[in-house]
Amino acid sequence: MKHYLKYGAIAAISMGFATQAMATEWNVSVWGKRRAFTEHVEKLAELVSEKTGGEFTMNISYGGLSKNKENLDGISIGAFEMAQFCAGYHRDKNPSITVLELPFLGVETLEQERELSMALYAQDAVKDDLARWNATLLMPSPMPQYNLVGLGDAPDSLAGFEGLSVRATGGIGKAMEAVGAVPTSMSATEVRQAMDSGVVKAVAFAPHAHMSFGTIENGKWWTTNLNPGTVNCPVVANTDALNDLSDAHREALLGSIDEALDYYIDNYTNNTMAKWDPALDERGIERVTFSDEALAAFKEAVAGPAAASWIEEMNARGLPGQELYDFATAKLAELKGM
Repeated sequence: MKHYLKYGAIAAISMGFATQAMATEWNVSVWGKRRAFTEHVEKLAELVSEKTGGEFTMNISYGGLSKNKENLDGISIGAFEMAQFCAGYHRDKNPSITVLELPFLGVETLEQERELSMALYAQDAVKDDLARWNATLLMPSPMPQYNLVGLGDAPDSLAGFEGLSVRATGGIGKAMEAVGAVPTSMSATEVRQAMDSGVVKAVAFAPHAHMSFGTIENGKWWTTNLNPGTVNCPVVANTDALNDLSDAHREALLGSIDEALDYYIDNYTNNTMAKWDPALDERGIERVTFSDEALAAFKEAVAGPAAASWIEEMNARGLPGQELYDFATAKLAELKGM
């Protein structure tokens, strides 16, 4: 009897160690609060846990692991295993994917943004660019075109942006600069304070962020159709951590990305956007709509020069700028059936 107990105890301890060895726990760094922008990360964690019977779990931290502008740095040193960031926060760190932030690129839907991003992420030059940070691109955070919420008198024409201090990153900042605005780059979490203190008079965001970060609480006007572009905000994994996963856990992760993105887009379209117009109405925010002629002139003044400048900059960095730009525009044309 003692022998059976002895061997049984050893077996139980061994099984305990085996179960512990099979368990995988990842830390995930995002920021702000849970919102439409992070729903694919939340869904991915849910799906992975379900598919692995709870053996692979993700702890999603909203600002507790890193500042949003330092998430890529944290990934590079293995401070956490997964993170979300926006290319426009640090263009020098991820220049290849900033092609998707060029103004007036022409993306019209979240589905197009998703497919275009995933196609670009699969390009060797882009993979190599992010590999410098020990990062593997997993999925984008598709967002609609940015527009502005602002203080004071609403601009009655594009000339009304002259001298206006605007929070705008990446290509959107370049576009606003072209109409005389003064763009300022800051993270989303800094925007409300900057607006309240008068550091900026307008903010360029997608609708979910205007609601999440409170710009509509004291905003007076909203541009309905300026549509200068959007930002590209990927979710990445630490490459070493990804490679260290068991085959089953890696398949659970990578095999859940499409479903997580489907959920994200459905939620953004049918939940977030359904709340947008009522939120503006409730606060009495004026809608500003520009003429087709004004927008065409805006695009003509900005799009070509911005693309040419981007290509030149990428080539100077040793990246295939023209090739990446041509790929992005050709892929987008394909997605639009042109």
